[in-house]
Amino acid sequence: MYRKEIKVLDCTIRDGGLINNYQFSETFVKAVYAAACDSGVDYFEIGKKLADSDSYPRDKWGVWNFCDDDVIREVIDSHECEHRPKIAVMFDIGRIDLKALKPIDQTPFDMIRVASYVADINKGIDVVKTCKELGYETTLNIMAPSAAIERDLAEGLEETNEVAQLDYLYLVDSYGAFYSEQVTSYVELYKKYAPNKPLGFHGHNNQQLAFSNTQQAIIDGVNLLDATVNGIGRGAGNCNLELLLNFLKNPKFDVRPIYKVIQEQMVPLRETIEWGFNDIYGISGYLNQHPRAAMRQRGDDENRDHCYDFYLESRRLDDAAMS
Repeated sequence: MYRKEIKVLDCTIRDGGLINNYQFSETFVKAVYAAACDSGVDYFEIGKKLADSDSYPRDKWGVWNFCDDDVIREVIDSHECEHRPKIAVMFDIGRIDLKALKPIDQTPFDMIRVASYVADINKGIDVVKTCKELGYETTLNIMAPSAAIERDLAEGLEETNEVAQLDYLYLVDSYGAFYSEQVTSYVELYKKYAPNKPLGFHGHNNQQLAFSNTQQAIIDGVNLLDATVNGIGRGAGNCNLELLLNFLKNPKFDVRPIYKVIQEQMVPLRETIEWGFNDIYGISGYLNQHPRAAMRQRGDDENRDHCYDFYLESRRLDDAAMS
C-alpha cells in the first residue's frame, strides 16, 4: 500500500552544496539530474538563486548558488526522459533580487522555495506573494523552528494560513534535533495554526534520525518530503533518497537510477568531501545547536575527532546562553 498524494523533492545539489560552496562539477549535477528524472521523483532542487553581492561573490561561490537560467537549461537539456521533475530553486531572505525575477514562462524553473527564520516570516510571505504572481509554485521553509519561542512560531504560522499564494508550508529540522515525538508535536502545531496549508518536511541526520523522522512526518499526514542522494547535505546530511523511495512502495518510483549514481558519482565524491553522521554532529543535534561549530570542528585536522572536548565546550556554551 502507498499514499498516492505523497510527493518527493530531491534537494541533493542545493543542500549538498552547503558542504563545498556549491563547487559541484557540471558533469556531477547532470548525472544527479538524470538519476532524478529516471527515478520518478516529483521535484529537483537544482540550487539557490542568490544575488551576486560582496557576501556572495561569484568568484568564490559555485554556479549552483546563483542558478542562472542558461545554466539550468543546459542541465535540463542534457537528459531526455518521459518524466521530467519540476525544477525548484531556493531563495534566501535578504540575499535575492526580486526585481530581476521573470515570469515563469520565461524561465526554466517551476517552484521557488523561500527560506525564512521565524523572525522574518512576514518578509518570506511577501516574497511568496511576488513569486506566485509570476506563476511559480511556492513553499515557505521555516528554518530552525526548534530554536524558536513557540508563541512567536504560532503567530507566524497564523500569518501563513491566510496566504492563498503559498502552496506548501515546511517544517524544517535545521539542527537535526528532533525525535519522532517532536515531529508529531510540531506537525500538530502547524496544523493548529495553519490548517489551510499542505505541509512539507525537511530533516537533517545529526542524530541518525532523518529517515525515521521523515517516516513519522508521513504518518502525521505530511505529503511533500525532502531527501538527498546518499543523504548528502550540510554536516550530517539529510534523509537518504534511496531509503525513502524504497519505503514509499509507490510503483511510479524507481530506485535503481539512484543506486547507479551513488556508485558512479557519490562514492568517488566521498574521497574529497565529508558528510554523514559522526559523534560531533550527534552532539550538536542533541543540544539543538546550529551545526556550524560542529562543521568547524570537523574541519580541524588536529581536533576533528575530539568528541569529548567538543561536548564539554558545547555544554559550557549552552549553559552560558541559558544563564
